Amino acid sequence: MGNLYIVATPIGNLKDMTQRAIETLKEVDYILCEDTRNSLKLLNHFDIKNKLVSYHKFNEQDRSNSIIKDLKEGKNIAVISDAGTPCINDPGEVIVRKAREEKIPVYGIGGISAVITALSISGLDTTSFTYYGFFPREKKDQNKLIKIIKSSSIKTYVFYESPKRIIKTLEVLEKEFSNIKVSICKELTKLHEKNYYGDITKVLKELKKDEKAQAGEYTFVIEKQEQIIKKETNISIESMLIDYIVKDNISLKEAVDKLNKENQNLSKKEIYNASLNLKSIFNK
Repeated sequence: MGNLYIVATPIGNLKDMTQRAIETLKEVDYILCEDTRNSLKLLNHFDIKNKLVSYHKFNEQDRSNSIIKDLKEGKNIAVISDAGTPCINDPGEVIVRKAREEKIPVYGIGGISAVITALSISGLDTTSFTYYGFFPREKKDQNKLIKIIKSSSIKTYVFYESPKRIIKTLEVLEKEFSNIKVSICKELTKLHEKNYYGDITKVLKELKKDEKAQAGEYTFVIEKQEQIIKKETNISIESMLIDYIVKDNISLKEAVDKLNKENQNLSKKEIYNASLNLKSIFNK
């Protein structure tokens, strides 16, 4: 029985390649990769003379059976992606699952990951987070994801995005979330690495001024603040309505309209329910 190795490769800076990764790629019987031309450059740089076998999202289902056969016959095989850690938004998951099901040993040869690197320099809450890959392109998928994020107790989310869509994506998030912090990482570990940090509105302005914003690769992290605000304000919606009624000498209906207009962190449903509570108290 052979071993399957999941080997992380650099996402930009070749100095991030580990010695263990180099040794593993030299010693296995062959290497599975997304693009043989791209991976050959990596192997040549580290003087790794080994066979490359094309393994990508379009052929991984068909090719996995022959790979499992080779592993069962005692061959050691490595999986690499074009950049970073395989299986994380890259091919590899299918062969790993099949290897696990066949009780073939699977080993991870650690290295850099754009997701973890972006999180580590974000300055945002990393206690818990969710990674979603590329931000959805279709409006219905965006709405579905935004609904999930709004209802979740998790505050921090990590995404990939193309340079042509990064500004449009941030505009969608700015519209949906009234209070959100972001860390935008461009060209991580590369020569022209750049990071934008802060309130989403501020970051959007900076990106729009950057003539080179629509070039390079992006990984971005968002931290929502809305849920905390809601928890602080929901308790006293009734008192906020009463405050408007007393100070402005207006009716309950007018107070509801004013609160809806001036406090975007509260839903209309929450304010309406609070007004019903007050009506029940006033009518007693």
